[in-house]
Amino acid sequence: MSAFAVKGTAETPEVPPGGPVKGLPWAVLRLHRAALVVWGTFMLAALGALVWEAGINADSVRNRIAACGHDPGPCRIRAVFDYGGSMGWASTLVYYSFFAVAAFAAGALIGRELENGTAQLAWTQSVSPTRWLAVTLAVPAVLLVAGGTVFVFVFRWAWAANRDLMGDDWTFNDVFAARGPALVAYGLCGLGVGALAGVVLRRSLPALGVACGVMYLVNHNLEKYREDLWPTAASGGSGGSGGSWGRFHPESHYWPMHLVETGIVLGVAVLATGGAFWVLRRRTG
Repeated sequence: MSAFAVKGTAETPEVPPGGPVKGLPWAVLRLHRAALVVWGTFMLAALGALVWEAGINADSVRNRIAACGHDPGPCRIRAVFDYGGSMGWASTLVYYSFFAVAAFAAGALIGRELENGTAQLAWTQSVSPTRWLAVTLAVPAVLLVAGGTVFVFVFRWAWAANRDLMGDDWTFNDVFAARGPALVAYGLCGLGVGALAGVVLRRSLPALGVACGVMYLVNHNLEKYREDLWPTAASGGSGGSGGSWGRFHPESHYWPMHLVETGIVLGVAVLATGGAFWVLRRRTG
């Protein structure tokens, strides 16, 4: 079914409110409302887990630690693990949700519409291919930016609120991304890569597989070489033999490293999105 043929007959499809051009965002929302509801529910659940852990469960965990007695080691470890479990799962799932975004953009948002001919039908209703792609991507992009930004702020609050109950390793992949704009950048990158795969392949399943594969390569390599994104600092020690020296990243390097990675991911997103528009214009004249 076309995004515009919501009601009426095949000969006289009903045009969305405001006409085919102004009604395109409405049509995109209506066509993909199930996916948007799932995304919204997922984000609300993740945010709820963070608020619960940091705002309610933290005091209970401290009481458990206080009751551990004279040998608090294993007892404290279990309590802290229980506290950080929900928070860790929330950040991990939201961080890696860019795979779902890429799959959705390639398989349903773009690939399926081109494969089924519904996009071409929209182009016959006073909507140019370029405008169709722009609005089709703009709607989920706005939702990704809004949802991701809220999650980052809530996660930063939850992560910092009870640092005595959290591990100190800020380099964990999910923590590293979820504390700043890289989380949003990965989502937008998945959207752009998925769009490019959908426009090039014009088939939902192949585009889905290619988009997820490309996002895996982007993410895997950035995580692998993350330490090389910023110069390391020198560390020194003292001892009977004159001490030892090494190189490491102090926590003060978090923001430089994070912003460099964010810039790279956004660069890939821009290139992929621009490539999608270029390919579409070439194929549609």
